[in-house]
Amino acid sequence: MNEMTVEATPENIPVITAFVDEQLEKYDCPMKAQAQIDIAIDELFGNIVRYAYHPEIGSATVQVEVVPEPLAVVITFIDQGKPYDPLAKEDPNVTLSAEEREIGGLGIYIVKKSMNEITYEYKDGRNILKIRKDF
Repeated sequence: MNEMTVEATPENIPVITAFVDEQLEKYDCPMKAQAQIDIAIDELFGNIVRYAYHPEIGSATVQVEVVPEPLAVVITFIDQGKPYDPLAKEDPNVTLSAEEREIGGLGIYIVKKSMNEITYEYKDGRNILKIRKDF
């Protein structure tokens, strides 16, 4: 497993994305899966940036593990910010027009639909969100 800890700032979203992509390239991750993972990183790390420590800045750790059978990547986002379970919120009604829909929730909905698994727990003062994407 490889991990990187950085300040939870918008400037570090591309840093984390490049770190994960570097791991994926070692395993010939298909471009479609990599694009979906990159979108998930943008959404999930972006949520840590915007909400976990606001208005302060704290750190976040991203762990990347490639697992066999089925070949998949498990990415874990860990922060010590405010407890927040993004999976607890009801999915947005995507049949409504953008004007009719409530604001928020669409990004995590996209992540939930594009990953094979997503889990959240708050343990020992830390938010721990894991996503798994099969190759």
